[in-house]
Amino acid sequence: MTSFGTDESIRRAVEAHSRMLLRIAMTRLPSPADAEDAVQEVFLKLLTARPQFRDEEHEKAWLIRATLHRACDMARSASRRDLPLEDAELLPGGELPEPSPILSAVQALPAKYSAVIHLYYYEGYSLKEISKLLQLPVPTVGTRLSRGRERLRQLLKEDVE
Repeated sequence: MTSFGTDESIRRAVEAHSRMLLRIAMTRLPSPADAEDAVQEVFLKLLTARPQFRDEEHEKAWLIRATLHRACDMARSASRRDLPLEDAELLPGGELPEPSPILSAVQALPAKYSAVIHLYYYEGYSLKEISKLLQLPVPTVGTRLSRGRERLRQLLKEDVE
């Protein structure tokens, strides 16, 4: 078991996983700033909790699960307090680029489908690897991937029509 908390282990975890965790958070949070906040909170939780990991894969799985949970919590909280766009003041600094239609559709899926689709297509994990990361049976991961793809087809078909 390896302990987390030394300067070197913190730097290694941030360098190795921050980009991937940010992409994962952005599947649930449309704002890049919110996604960055979610990832920072996960790293803070890692630093303060100092969990024990069997190996690097165990650490990575913990980070992915924690990021998914934190992003879902933030999305749920934001949906309760969002203002209609016409009531919000525009901030200076320009507009954010529009996300691709496919990424928008992935973000619109329920979390259990978007997480699996993101890990499979965007991060390149196999079903077996996703199973380990999310602590789900391989058939469940396969079912979620299949159902998520079907929902994506429906969402994208609706956008075309």
